[in-house]
Amino acid sequence: MDLGIGFEAIYHLGAIIGVKNVLARPFDVLVDNTRMLENVIVLARQQKSCSRLLFASTSEVYAGTLKYFDLAVPTPESVALAVTALNEPRTSYMLSKIMGEAMVQQAGVPFTIFRPHNVYGPRMGMAHVIPEQLKKAFEAKPGDQLEVRSPDHTRVFCYIDDAVEMLCKMLTTDSCVGQTLNLGTEAPEVTIREVVQTCIAVTNKDLGVKDLAPTSGSPVRRAPDMCLTKNLLTYESKVGLNEGISRTWDWYCKQVFENSGPSAR
Repeated sequence: MDLGIGFEAIYHLGAIIGVKNVLARPFDVLVDNTRMLENVIVLARQQKSCSRLLFASTSEVYAGTLKYFDLAVPTPESVALAVTALNEPRTSYMLSKIMGEAMVQQAGVPFTIFRPHNVYGPRMGMAHVIPEQLKKAFEAKPGDQLEVRSPDHTRVFCYIDDAVEMLCKMLTTDSCVGQTLNLGTEAPEVTIREVVQTCIAVTNKDLGVKDLAPTSGSPVRRAPDMCLTKNLLTYESKVGLNEGISRTWDWYCKQVFENSGPSAR
């Protein structure tokens, strides 16, 4: 298929993602994610005046360093990357993105690599802790308990509007050329239990939380150091967690849970 040679910028966001897919199809994750990027690089090289290739990497690239070495949290982009055991299926996704970063670095086209950290909001499907817990809350009866895996693990969450604003600024900021940047929110760092409690609060239901064992391979802490990104973009997240989850709840209720609009599945 000939897509033409008039593109001024290319965002490459496509990949096989999701823990279920990664565990079930590790070979496809490695091969297909790499092939997709190779095709995008070929396209970028064909353009007459493409100012930027923006490649979506992942916060998972830090997993090996966290497992085997001391990893600063919040984590700066400059930390050395290590790889978890190659025979572990979950390694496939992280490795495909590390390989992708190397491919982009060597492609000979102007680029920016960004590493998203827990971006959430409307239209994100169901394979994420926030829509999963909102769905459970929607279906629960008063007095029910929502089951929560890895309740004491901590994360930071970035609402989609802030993530999109950062991506647009990365494209239009010349100093972002050749950079690898965290994309996300540095604070507050909250436990998964606190996230679920916020999900319950926005539903106005009387529900409890039942702690379950940690998910296999889930890091105890994950948070990005956003100093470099903030300095280059002169921007930081504006939508707080309560407001973001409330907006997400409203959208999922109307578009998915109540079956009154297009499904996000």
